[in-house]
Amino acid sequence: MKKEKSVRKAEFQAALFRQLKSLIVPFIILAIILIGVLVISFSQGEAEPEEVVRVNGYEGEETEITLENDKLLFSMNSLTTQFSVTMKETGETWTSNPEGAAEDSAALEIEKNKLQSTVLLTYSTQNGVDALLDNYEYSIAKGIYEIETGDGYIKVNYSIGDLEQEYVVPLVMEEDRMEEYLSKMGQRESLMIGEYYKKLDINDLSKSDKAAKDELTARYPSMETTVIYVLRDNVKASIQTKLQQYFEEAGYTYEEYVEDKEKDKQEKVSEKSVFNVSVIYRLDGDDLIVEVPFDDLEYKEDYPIYYLSVLPYFGASGTTDEGFLFVPEGGGALIEFNNGKTSQNSYYSNVYGWDMGQDRDAVVHDTRTYFNVFGESKNDSSFICMLEDGVPYASIQADISGRSHSYNYVNAVYSVLHREQYDVSDRSTQSMFVYEDGTAEGEGIVQRYSFIDSGDYVDMAEDYRSYLKDKYGDYLTVNDDTETPVALEIIGAVDKVKQVFGVPVSSPLELTTYKEAQEMVEELYGEGLSNMSVKLSGWMNGGVQQKMLDSVNLISDLGSKKDLQNMIDSAEEKGIAVYLNGITNYAMDSGITDGFFVYTDAAKFVSKESAKLNVYDTVTYEKAEEDRDPFYLLKADLVYEMMDNLADAANGYHAGVSFSDIGYELSSDFYQKDPTSRQMAMEEQAEKLKSLDDNGTDIMINMGNDYAVAYADMVTNMDLEGTEYSIIDKKIPFYQLAIHGYVNYTGEALNLTQNTQNELLNSAEYGAGLAFTFMKESAFELQNTLYTEYFGADYSAWHDEMLEIYTRYNEELGHTFNQKMVGHEYVTSELTCTIYEDGTKVYVNYSYDELQADDGTVVPARDYVVVR
Repeated sequence: MKKEKSVRKAEFQAALFRQLKSLIVPFIILAIILIGVLVISFSQGEAEPEEVVRVNGYEGEETEITLENDKLLFSMNSLTTQFSVTMKETGETWTSNPEGAAEDSAALEIEKNKLQSTVLLTYSTQNGVDALLDNYEYSIAKGIYEIETGDGYIKVNYSIGDLEQEYVVPLVMEEDRMEEYLSKMGQRESLMIGEYYKKLDINDLSKSDKAAKDELTARYPSMETTVIYVLRDNVKASIQTKLQQYFEEAGYTYEEYVEDKEKDKQEKVSEKSVFNVSVIYRLDGDDLIVEVPFDDLEYKEDYPIYYLSVLPYFGASGTTDEGFLFVPEGGGALIEFNNGKTSQNSYYSNVYGWDMGQDRDAVVHDTRTYFNVFGESKNDSSFICMLEDGVPYASIQADISGRSHSYNYVNAVYSVLHREQYDVSDRSTQSMFVYEDGTAEGEGIVQRYSFIDSGDYVDMAEDYRSYLKDKYGDYLTVNDDTETPVALEIIGAVDKVKQVFGVPVSSPLELTTYKEAQEMVEELYGEGLSNMSVKLSGWMNGGVQQKMLDSVNLISDLGSKKDLQNMIDSAEEKGIAVYLNGITNYAMDSGITDGFFVYTDAAKFVSKESAKLNVYDTVTYEKAEEDRDPFYLLKADLVYEMMDNLADAANGYHAGVSFSDIGYELSSDFYQKDPTSRQMAMEEQAEKLKSLDDNGTDIMINMGNDYAVAYADMVTNMDLEGTEYSIIDKKIPFYQLAIHGYVNYTGEALNLTQNTQNELLNSAEYGAGLAFTFMKESAFELQNTLYTEYFGADYSAWHDEMLEIYTRYNEELGHTFNQKMVGHEYVTSELTCTIYEDGTKVYVNYSYDELQADDGTVVPARDYVVVR
């Protein structure tokens, strides 16, 4: 029996040992994990405090706050922060918000609130859910704003958010005052106050209050000298409503509330999303300056500010007003008040087009405006608003009455914090968004409002001309041209895939040699085209779709350096400027052997991915990844280096420099260690162009963004007419009225555009020079290439028609290119008249019928007539 017990005991001990042995490894692993957790916890230290956004509060009485100079009177109502601006010479007044907006029967409550706002703010979340807040409902009506005044400015600090209502009940009150109020109340009211107020006597504190004595005295300093009552935290709104009623009936005043509130030193914060936005107003001569400093923006990291619009309804006009909204579509466009086109989309366009530093999956319509103005004409008075700081982040939007409310309006909306979308995983359909870390230091929004004693868009354009001349000074001077400027682009080479020993290889396809380009220019000069600006494209680094400009290498198939120099020298002898064209923003078909390394040289999206770009299919609107190779946006500092390399190469040949993208495209770089905002990119581009101009380099650009045009000798491919938005009623040459005679510009090449006659008519109306794109080889050479846009560039096929177009145009309009454009009008809906300083009138008939002007001039169908 003892033996059996001994055996069982031994077996038990052995089993126990085996069990303990099997637990050793898990125990060791668990210990390591626990130690790791402790190490991480201690290394992290204290948890970061929750973000706090200060909440402003207006505590003053209703009053009028003014700014005034000899031209303008600015008057703000302190209880609404809405204001008016009066032109002192005429008495004409413009208001920040439409009068009667609160009673607009055509508007929903949310639209009424927006109409009474001076700021609209859209914030977002990491899931990409956007929400719009207006600062009327979420700031002004709640009284959560502050007004500062100083030498020549008024600053309004708005806290915008869905915050709890402020109740006029004492937060802190001395014992003797509280007993006095309690004596005026009934027993029920006194009991409720006793329940929701806490008595603090520094000599008789509870155990928990003694432990928190330092915190209490810091929050309520007065308790060190007297006994006080404090409102308990987290009292429900319904209870505070009743308490407010009881104290009000007992004689408690708002002035006492303000004093008592100051006795609670705890910073007042909101647990909900709250945004602080400051708006500054100044007067500058005839102009009102409105600023929103980005450095003053406050928001929680989880709720980034996505869009911001300041004074969204400034000057908004009602159904009984007469006038139009001006938008910078093409050269300019008008939207008549109350035009009834509510079934059409409202107007929206990005200033300077899309930011290539932001990715996109598809492109249906790429909106673009290339100058920084919108405006309004109402009842024989008008204003224009020039977007200054922050303009690269802006989009212009406009709409008519009848869609959401009874008012016509135009404004700018700004992208503040940019974002990118990425997929969480292949197993989830959920998407997340990543946002840039913050706005660039020192940046912000500046809008300049200029007021004009005229409702004529020509006078508005003249005011803009004065603005540009003041801004750019001697960089905008009247030129001395007496003949029509012609931009002649010559295509040297494109790339084409060829089979080499059965292997597809991309190599340059010769279209025009340097010698042939020289012969072409000499022939046209001999035929009367003396005011030519020659752009040589596809002359180096592989062709039109050039490799990165880390170095400049001529295409041997086109000729030698001497051949190129001879071509340039020949043109220079005849007074013809030659511009060597290049791409500086992108790395096209480039690799390490070309000096491009994607991980160090490509710009970054917000997602931290390299800025890989695509051509988009015109049928599916999606990325054409199968047919066209992707390319990369270069880092900002490399862009400027490429500009220098191209300019140095051009200077080496004593030629001008032509930028395909500078002055046309404008991109951010979200490289985390050294980001470049779009505002910074604009300023740097302008400074580079200015430096080249100062050094005597001739400059040619495309499109002509307003920050670049003053430094350019020739602007090509200017979008004269713009997009056919259905809501627009008239197209006008607003931008051209401002710059004609100071800068030469052309529309698209007449032999490549989809409608040659329409582009020619636009050129005549808008005071543009003529543009052509040619190559020596036949268009058949372009078969099996991706360059179908040059099918109309055959020089021999177009030579005679070009001469015919040019000869007539130059004979009739050549004398106008050193003059300011001083007038423009619609004689009929299809017949326009442009007027120059010397009285020359240019009638343009867009209809398919002959039309007659008021002075008896007959204009044939689809033609122009010049009257001198």
